[in-house]
Amino acid sequence: QLQASGGGVVQPGESLRLSCAASGRTLRGVAVGWFRQAPGKEREFVAASGRTSGTYYSKSGQGRFTISRDNAKNTVYLQLNSLKPEDTAVYYCAAGASVITSSLSNQDAYANWGQGTQVTVSS
Repeated sequence: QLQASGGGVVQPGESLRLSCAASGRTLRGVAVGWFRQAPGKEREFVAASGRTSGTYYSKSGQGRFTISRDNAKNTVYLQLNSLKPEDTAVYYCAAGASVITSSLSNQDAYANWGQGTQVTVSS
């Protein structure tokens, strides 16, 4: 089971750190991705951490977002910096033990999903 948390309401330029905590299974050796869905839009890829190594970002997140792991806490984080109003969305984390590198941005490749956490960026 995945639990996403850390969302909130912030002003443009501020930061948030989202957490994706797993219970009942380890995230070691498992690909973890973050996706987001804005009102009226399709869910889109944000960032991913590969099964063994490597981090990957969408164009909109590159340079502003950072995905990281804490294996001791069985948690994956998504640091969101320099937030913009267009980053407003529900953010979801997903995990998949068999997601290959070329599929990290494909939401259909992930078997397990968290419930989502709302991020609102507004002045």
